[in-house]
Amino acid sequence: MSDLAEKRRVVIVDDSASMRAMLARLLLADGRFEVVGEAGDPFEARAVIKSTHPHVVTLDVEMPRMNGLSFLEKIVSLRPLPVVMLSSGTVPGSDMAIEALALGAIDCLGKDGFGRPEKAADVAERIFEASLARVEPRASRPVPVSHTEFTWNGKIVLIGSSTGGVEALERVLGAMPSNAPPIVVVQHMPAQFMESLAHRLSGRLAPRVVLARDGMALTQGMMVFAPGGQCHLELVAGTGAGAMPRCRLVEGSLVSGHRPSVDHLFGSAVHVAPRSLAILLTGMGQDGAKGMLALRGGGARTLAQSKESSTVWGMPRVAWETGAAEALVPLNDIGGRILQICGRRGGKPK
Repeated sequence: MSDLAEKRRVVIVDDSASMRAMLARLLLADGRFEVVGEAGDPFEARAVIKSTHPHVVTLDVEMPRMNGLSFLEKIVSLRPLPVVMLSSGTVPGSDMAIEALALGAIDCLGKDGFGRPEKAADVAERIFEASLARVEPRASRPVPVSHTEFTWNGKIVLIGSSTGGVEALERVLGAMPSNAPPIVVVQHMPAQFMESLAHRLSGRLAPRVVLARDGMALTQGMMVFAPGGQCHLELVAGTGAGAMPRCRLVEGSLVSGHRPSVDHLFGSAVHVAPRSLAILLTGMGQDGAKGMLALRGGGARTLAQSKESSTVWGMPRVAWETGAAEALVPLNDIGGRILQICGRRGGKPK
């Protein structure tokens, strides 16, 4: 029986017995899950996980003897498997939720509204999707290249990511020097997450991290994130000879199932394709592949994250299979490839 044919085995970790029972009923009613174990704290959970070999763990944050974030860090370091944080402390937009995603959690869900059918269906679907994710032991954070080792050649970088993208982005962007090429990112997240994510990264990365504003010009040493909400992010031509592209926020319906959409960003950048590098990181679905194919046809360089290093090899897979991506690259090598393609290091062109 294949992994997709069998029911997904779940371990529920929460210090509230009533919450464990409620979540178990929700998952069993869905029909795709088998609840193989429960635990009231991380110490109990460790033994349960070892004996049941679950596909996915749901994990509360506030628990006795060890909090959930500390236990999450141990799981992804020592026994990697998909974890969904399920807590009132990891509501969308919270710093705790961003911390959990950066540590390796696949998703973060709040506890409110479990009784509503639409909420129950959403929780079940997101836990199911998480159970299919691939989780690898966490690597050490990259050391940024010195700004003296990098000379920008004028190319801009466009990145799309989704499930598993927070951790992947930290690994890729953490290698960038303060004078990195302009980098524009669409990460599939609700708008309320993005301010917390930008704040977290601005304290950890050498370049400047900002949320896109309408009319903002790209500059060297800047990382621009799509703010999401009701708007897509696109690039438009700057004014004047040699001017850098500018950001434009446009309201619109979902594109490729998302807003902000990677396809929308990539498609808008075809006018600067010859001076662009487009990258698709881990994520479910196919957003970005169509736009990347158009960019490659216009002369852009295009890369996709390798299957072995992706939490979910969906978006990169479609880009590779459709010919949109010219190469598959392991996550730990993508930062270096950006610097090779977009500049000169040590005075030697790459």
